[in-house]
Amino acid sequence: MTQGYTFGINLSFAVKRWPEPEAWAAIVREKMGLEWVQFSFDLLDPWWPAPERDALAQRVRRATEAQGIKIHSAFVGLAAYTYNSLLHPLEEGRRAAREWWQRAIDLGAALGAKAVGGPLGGLSVNEFGDAACVQARYRALLEDIVRLSEHAKRAGLEMLLVEPTPLTREFPHTPEQAREMMEVLRSQVAVPIGYALDVGHALYRPLYGARAQLEEWLKPPLGEAIALFHLQNTDFQSDSHWGWPDERGRFDVWQFAQTLRTHNLADRPIFLEVFYAFEAADEFVLSNIVSSVQHCKAALA
Repeated sequence: MTQGYTFGINLSFAVKRWPEPEAWAAIVREKMGLEWVQFSFDLLDPWWPAPERDALAQRVRRATEAQGIKIHSAFVGLAAYTYNSLLHPLEEGRRAAREWWQRAIDLGAALGAKAVGGPLGGLSVNEFGDAACVQARYRALLEDIVRLSEHAKRAGLEMLLVEPTPLTREFPHTPEQAREMMEVLRSQVAVPIGYALDVGHALYRPLYGARAQLEEWLKPPLGEAIALFHLQNTDFQSDSHWGWPDERGRFDVWQFAQTLRTHNLADRPIFLEVFYAFEAADEFVLSNIVSSVQHCKAALA
């Protein structure tokens, strides 16, 4: 907690470097001084065989409990995001995606998370060129979300999370789409749908223009549906996910904090989400992720 803000970290930084739950838990608690994390499915894939998956989930719970860490939610990582998921052009692909999401919900519950989510999928280039096909895929996607919300309720989750992305072949990718999806689903879902708004996505200027502002996403009624924020350093020209310091980055966390207060959204959890090249030196990654946490803590305080 930083002066009223619930601030934590998405565990993307640990992928391939500190996959042992005891290792990343120690870094989060002892080097970062944080108690909240968002689990990344890059660390434990829902597709893994149930015995191994469930045993590792219990190990995660033991490690976090030993360090006094709380898992807020479990989230799609880079691996699953590379797939077309629920918008796959083939029925076999969509059927597999539905099963993946059901298993992700089950895994999130086993981890002790109260919410599971991420980006929902991407249309193929061929299908995106067919307006009727796009609408059919969108309607089917809404039906899938409703069914997954029912599975989430049975699993004991409190919410499903949807992450808007700045890609025109994905839903939702504009504030208008996000509002429409929220209005359509509100009365149909078994658990609430909340948006995980990534500041780098919302301010992606190649899609939204040079004057892109967070306010378009934060004002009612859409702002009320935002469940959490992903924080990253960006140049607004890429989905950068840099940390601090980084001379390429331009994102002002102090201004972000003020913007949240202005829109009465300072009670929404904030998770730092930073990715590093696999070939980057481990020492640099650890140093930069710790300095990034310190930078954000200072701004949010």
